[in-house]
Amino acid sequence: MSFLEYALRISEKVNKFAFDTIRGMPAELYDASLHYIKAGGKRIRPLITVLACRIAGGNEDMAIPGATAVEVLHTFTLIHDDIIDKDDFRRGVPTVHRLWGIDIAILAGDTLHAYAHKCLLRALEFGVPPERVLRAVEYLTKTTITIAEGQALDMLLPTRHNVDVNDYIEMVSKKTAALFAASAAIGSTLAGAHEKLVQKLQNTMIYAGIAFQIRDDILGLVGDEKILGKPVYSDIREGKMTILVIHALNKAKDDEKKKILFALGNRAATPEELKEVAELIKNLGSIEFADDLAESYATKALNLVREIDTMDSEALIMLNNVVEFMVRRNY
Repeated sequence: MSFLEYALRISEKVNKFAFDTIRGMPAELYDASLHYIKAGGKRIRPLITVLACRIAGGNEDMAIPGATAVEVLHTFTLIHDDIIDKDDFRRGVPTVHRLWGIDIAILAGDTLHAYAHKCLLRALEFGVPPERVLRAVEYLTKTTITIAEGQALDMLLPTRHNVDVNDYIEMVSKKTAALFAASAAIGSTLAGAHEKLVQKLQNTMIYAGIAFQIRDDILGLVGDEKILGKPVYSDIREGKMTILVIHALNKAKDDEKKKILFALGNRAATPEELKEVAELIKNLGSIEFADDLAESYATKALNLVREIDTMDSEALIMLNNVVEFMVRRNY
């Protein structure tokens, strides 16, 4: 079975678990809460949770509550991110705040935050010892705080001067990579993994998560918006300090820097102006720089995967394939 086929199977199980758990009234709140889950998505984080659980000697069933928890938490962050970024589309569908309004969208995110913990606590129903579940809940809680810190940095970096690669790595480590790492930690912890294995899986996913975000930045400039499910150049319009923008600003001449800064965060910028800035960023060598940086983190992640010992060789091979997909994806 390929990891993509397995991902589809896990996605179906996660969806069922989520729909069985996340229920209530009023209908509008729950429709808004489940909107992105129903829209699909790659479900990489739940897959990592299940594979990490198997690698640590556990089974698929005991991992599903944790896998669902990380997907639900991820969805909560997406709803709030879309409000902050004023995005209109996500996963090819209108954003939650666009359909239900900002007030309901905020409550939908809050609701999912609570349900993420409820999903994880349901691991007790599958015979997972309470001490393992408690440890997994600690990972989920700490990661929620870390993601909030990362989101704050994402908002604050455009207001700071002389932002460099280290600032960017700190931000994406918290905002993006932390949940990939938590997915692995939660899955392996539910299986009763020793701390050394949990840490190795976490480090692997931190590196992979950084490469994943760098690839996301690149695709935001050169990707196909029909495949991405969001407008190309949206990162420029929203004023994001992507690795491409940071590199370009550090390499640009004064007049080039003025053009970039004019378009950055300017929602009134025309498609032509955005395209001109995108071409300028490309010409400054920023895509090549980002590709090289992503590849360096990809190599670190893949090297760590090769160091993992497990009786479940199929799960380890699929984890390697997942990391390969994350760090070298084109959608």
